[in-house]
Amino acid sequence: MFRIRPKQIHKANRPNLPINPPWKQGGTSTGYNKSSIHLPCARTIYHLRSRSQPRVFPCSGWENIEPSFLVEEETIPSYKPDKFYPVRIGEVFNHRYQVVGKLGYGSTATVWLCRDLLGHCYVALKVYINSTSISQEIEVYNHLKSIQSKHAGQSCLRPLIETFQVRNPHGHRDHTCLVHPALGISLDQLTPLLPGKVMSSSMVRTTLRNILAALDFLHTEAQVIHTDIQPNNILLGIKDTSILSSFEEAEIEAPIPRKSLPDRTIYVSRPLPISFGTPVLCDLGEGRLGIDSQQGDIMPDIYRAPEVILNMTWDNKVDIWNVGMVIWDLFEHRHLFRARIDEGRLDDGQHLAEMQAVLGRPPSQFLARSERSPQFWDAKGQWKGAVPVPDYDLETLEERLEDGEKEDFLRFLRRMLCWLPEERATAKELLFDPWLMHGLFK
Repeated sequence: MFRIRPKQIHKANRPNLPINPPWKQGGTSTGYNKSSIHLPCARTIYHLRSRSQPRVFPCSGWENIEPSFLVEEETIPSYKPDKFYPVRIGEVFNHRYQVVGKLGYGSTATVWLCRDLLGHCYVALKVYINSTSISQEIEVYNHLKSIQSKHAGQSCLRPLIETFQVRNPHGHRDHTCLVHPALGISLDQLTPLLPGKVMSSSMVRTTLRNILAALDFLHTEAQVIHTDIQPNNILLGIKDTSILSSFEEAEIEAPIPRKSLPDRTIYVSRPLPISFGTPVLCDLGEGRLGIDSQQGDIMPDIYRAPEVILNMTWDNKVDIWNVGMVIWDLFEHRHLFRARIDEGRLDDGQHLAEMQAVLGRPPSQFLARSERSPQFWDAKGQWKGAVPVPDYDLETLEERLEDGEKEDFLRFLRRMLCWLPEERATAKELLFDPWLMHGLFK
């Protein structure tokens, strides 16, 4: 059974600038041109009575990318240029946010580092495509803002500063913009920079304490389900904000490569350095108000909980399943589930077969909750799917740990990876798990 609309884990959301990007490969024959295109400087649209005045960014001096090469958001299969707002470095949004550089992109938005000319700080500006409605996301953020709480997990969530609309200069459609505090790189960007390209046990523990604290706040006090926990949505905090001012100065001294087109400029994202701050859970674009009896297709494809695959109702325990998936990704060298057949297509049968190899046979009461169960199991709960159940288990897949430490880690993981959602531990229970607390009081 193929999934009609697979959700992708956007690895390229905030990419590091490659040492040898595609437009440079093969020498000058690729059409890459180091000469500069002289375009009008980004104009200051608004004049503010403030100590922070908009800066003037270079009008030339950058490396030009041949128009035939696809850059950043242009590589997205669904990309349509008229849907994206043509942001320019130096542009001022909403009378106060001056764009100083591109942080990343995705299928529905581009993300930019901006100077807040009134607040005298840096912020992240997310500019959505004009066909995307984010009323649900804004509703969740407004709900969180209304909660008066001293819960420590609230500080582990990135808040929304404000939202506004901007009119597309080439049409009559509006784009929604969200303003967030500026943060560092994502865990998805961090892990390739680490020894072995995976986190140590102590790094995973530190990260999880913050994410589980954030989830405990969302589930218990806010009554919100995140539904989209993945390494790309966990960003490092910034202890030293000089990395942001250095980011801005780098754009002035050595402008980032870009492709100049008649109606827009496609910029290459400028990577941020490692910031060593506290991990923060971000992006509530798929968040849901209410923690019980939800329905619908959610979660990144390979992270989907079994109840989501089988079209059951679901609750906040999908977030707990997500955390288990993230732990494995951060700690191991491969995803726990591939969930794809040989052709590379996402396949529910393959996904469920891999789950059975890792979790064992699902309980009969779980299978009874879905009309799809007979497609994969017979009346006695025996697997009958077209894809055979793989010949491995969780113990054989985990290769980094030994003896007691491995046993303790897998026991912790099994508290999250259960067929029955009600058997999964809560975020608060997991915070006090012996494996997670190991070394905390030394």
